[in-house]
Amino acid sequence: MKTLAEIIEKLKVKQLIGNENVAISSVCFDSRKVTDGSLFVATRGTQTDGHQFIAIAIEKGAVAIVCEQMPTNTPTNVTFVLVNDSANALGYIASAFYGNPSLFLNLVGITGTNGKTTTATLLYRMFKQLGYKVGLISTVKYFVNNTEVEATHTTPDALQLNKLMSEMVSEGCEYCFMEVSSHSVVQHRIAGLTFAGGIFSNLTHDHLDFHKTFDEYLKAKQLFFNQLPSHSFALTNIDDRNGKIMVQNTKASVKTYTLRAMADFRCKVLESHFDGTLMTINSAEVWTHFIGEFNAYNLTAVYATAILLGEKHDDVLRIISNLTAVSGRFEYIRSRTGITAIVDYAHTPDALDNVLRSINQIRGGAEQLITVVGAGGDRDRTKRPVMARVAAENSTKVILTSDNPRSENPEEIIAEMLTGIDASLQRKVLHITDRREAIRTACMLAQKGDIILVAGKGHEDYQEIKGVKHHFDDKEVIAEQFETLSLN
Repeated sequence: MKTLAEIIEKLKVKQLIGNENVAISSVCFDSRKVTDGSLFVATRGTQTDGHQFIAIAIEKGAVAIVCEQMPTNTPTNVTFVLVNDSANALGYIASAFYGNPSLFLNLVGITGTNGKTTTATLLYRMFKQLGYKVGLISTVKYFVNNTEVEATHTTPDALQLNKLMSEMVSEGCEYCFMEVSSHSVVQHRIAGLTFAGGIFSNLTHDHLDFHKTFDEYLKAKQLFFNQLPSHSFALTNIDDRNGKIMVQNTKASVKTYTLRAMADFRCKVLESHFDGTLMTINSAEVWTHFIGEFNAYNLTAVYATAILLGEKHDDVLRIISNLTAVSGRFEYIRSRTGITAIVDYAHTPDALDNVLRSINQIRGGAEQLITVVGAGGDRDRTKRPVMARVAAENSTKVILTSDNPRSENPEEIIAEMLTGIDASLQRKVLHITDRREAIRTACMLAQKGDIILVAGKGHEDYQEIKGVKHHFDDKEVIAEQFETLSLN
């Protein structure tokens, strides 16, 4: 058990009232989780202010409080620590409480709009194949070496993050690959962590419901690189117009990757097929099981990161040739009747455009490309018409449907999507609110050789409607429809 003094050692404390040597049994920022001996950190959230629950935390047994504003009542048996920013302090407190686990890991963070999950997961798989014990923190799954932990957020809160990493250290992990969301940066979830490296994939339209402007979204991503230590690396995609901006203020060693220019790590796509891609990475030819230019970027980032972490070129290329798709990322299913269905998590205009362009580059031209797509409720509304336009411009037929409507009316979401479709393209667009029925219709419309893209949900196995998660898996529904069609 640690003392409060040990836990707050790295904080800039404005005022301390009470005994700093009190023993701390747990750290909480949710008053409902407080028990005897807890340190309660009063953080200001988007919905509630933790300062309102200080009295409740004390009643439940908290022996110390970290806050930005001292309460009027400060019992003598409780220690109060005043700081400028409780959320930022929580990161350092969590790190110290769990023994600063990131210091004992080679922690690499991956940020950007698209490609984070694929890059993080492939790095995890690669380093496992290289013989290491490895941790993964991603949108889809958390892994403590071989043990899967349920994923709750792209980047968990500071306490959960450090607890996971302490378990990785106990398990003997040497590496951890972690998605770093823009939310987690501005909410200080990664405060107090020590990174060995950071990767920037790309920056496109997303999360403006939270950040309000694209400039604020960019600054959130950039802040991650600004905070990297001098002994780390910052790997950036210079084909993205924001690639150089991301690292312009970093203290880390800057390395670059590209498909189109001169860089430290260069990739060129030679051939593209539905079963894989032939490419060169730093002039070495390699066949991969991945499809599309966007995946070439992901694989180049994976290769570059492994090399920057000291792995051998030949070993890295050998493993890249064996890696397979991440769940819900350009996964394809073939029917007995010759129809190909692709399931992808693409839920931003740029991601959808990338997937559609990749399919169109490979297909012969005579085949239909039928796209089933929706947009999430309670999220950035400005991207809805853009996604519909992208789908209509790059598909033979489009079926607009429900995604995760959450608290919104799915018909209203679809109506907003329809505003982005030009009158000349309306004839190719259907709208079917029920997602299962939309997928069934796509399968019924498709003929031998045609391609169906079901976009937006990817790995998710649920649909969230009015606060309730109902089981729904795009891949399962497609397989069921294909089985039905083959029997008819």
